[in-house]
Parts: sequence; C-alpha cells; structure tokens
Amino acid sequence: MRRQRRSASFATLLHDLYEGESRRATRFRYALLLFDVATLVFLIATSFFPGNPILEVVDATIGLIILTEFVARLAASRHRLHDLLHPLGLADLAVILSFLAPVSGHEFGFLRALRVLRLFRSYRTASRMRRDFPLIRRNYDTITAAINLFVFLFLATSVVYETQHSHNLAIANYLDALYFTVTTLTTTGFGDITLPGTSGRLLSIVMMLVGVSLFVRMLQVLLRPQRLRQRCSSCGLAEHETDAVHCKRCGALLIINATGSAR
Repeated sequence: MRRQRRSASFATLLHDLYEGESRRATRFRYALLLFDVATLVFLIATSFFPGNPILEVVDATIGLIILTEFVARLAASRHRLHDLLHPLGLADLAVILSFLAPVSGHEFGFLRALRVLRLFRSYRTASRMRRDFPLIRRNYDTITAAINLFVFLFLATSVVYETQHSHNLAIANYLDALYFTVTTLTTTGFGDITLPGTSGRLLSIVMMLVGVSLFVRMLQVLLRPQRLRQRCSSCGLAEHETDAVHCKRCGALLIINATGSAR
C-alpha cells in the first residue's frame, strides 16, 4: 500500500513537472531547455578536439541524463506509445544510443537540435516564455523563425561534418562544415572546400536544391517586417502591418491599442 502511494505520488510529481503551470514546473522546463543548448555547444566544441577518455565519460553522462529525462517524460505522458513512436521520440532514442554506445561516438548527436525546437515550441513552454520575457513576447515570430533557421543550419552542418570529417581533410571541425554548408545553401560556392566522391557530389546537389527553395524561404521569413497578429472581425485575415489602420483585404477599420496589437 505504501509503495503504491509512493508510485502515485511520483507519477503526480512527473505530471506536474511536464504538464503543470507551477513555478517549479516552469523552472524544470527552463532547465531542460538550457541543458539542450549546453549539449549543442558541447557537440560543436568537441569537434575541435580529438577523442579521449574524458570526452567519452562526458558523452556517457549526457547520454544517461537524456535517457533518464526521456523515461521520465514517457512516464508523465498520457499517450506513451504515441510519444515513443513519434519522430521526435525516435530521434531521442537515436541520440541516446549515439551517446551511450562507444562504437557510435558522436554520430547522430546532431539530432539533439530537434529537441531544442520541440521544447521551445511546446505550448506550455512557449506560453510561459511569452509571459515571463517581454522581449520574446514582442518578437516571438522573429525568434521562432531564427530558431528554425538555426536548427536547419545545425542539422545540415552536422550531416556534412559526420559524413566527411573522417576522410575529408578540408572538413576538420564544425566551423569548416558550417562554412561549406552556408556557401552551398546560398549557392555562392567558392570552391575552396568540396565533397569528394559520388556520395559527396550527391549531398552537394541536395543541399543546393534545398538552398534554392527552403533555405531562402526561411531567410525571407526571418527578415520580413514584423506584423500584428489579430484576426480581422470582418474577413478573418490574421496578419496586418504594424502601422495598419484598415484591413488590406476587406478595408475594415482596425483599432490598435497601446500595447501594439489589433482588436
């Protein structure tokens, strides 16, 4: 009976940490976000150093932390099978294996970027950040676009690094991979770094095609002028220019209050 009570109490605690709105839950989710950012910094920094036993211990420690958090998140979830088989859940499993399995080294570690995006864009975390930080509240769309662009660049850079650094002397660390990724996605192509072999050429082609379409679009979203988000009462248009007086679709009058939002 006592064991059941402890189990129920622990399950309640986990549910509160992941789903609740208490100050403790907010601090916990912010701590997870900071941990994800620190992990990304670690992955980038370690690409500049050769492997050694100390880094392997740190890898294993990070892997155990991620595994513990993953199990706790599933325990707190009401849809465990769905969360486990979700693409992000499968990505977390790949990341856990990449940190814990010595044979894999740092491979697949770049998938941690997806975790950062999921945590920031989760409803509760994003809503809380809007309330807690005025800067995020005022520039939420721009910040979200910047995070999406960062995740995309990080994933593309990591693919280049993981597939090339072991045999391509021009790709020695993440900075080299990032340089090649940006020049390829923007179709600048200076030519001082190339990916040899058939697989390298295929990867370059894919990156150039993605750069012409997705990458340019993401930059446009990031750099476009800030807009007000409020549905027009007449036609339902959700976005308007910050200095709008009338809806550009139907011409209905928009009333802008002192906080800068339409109503």
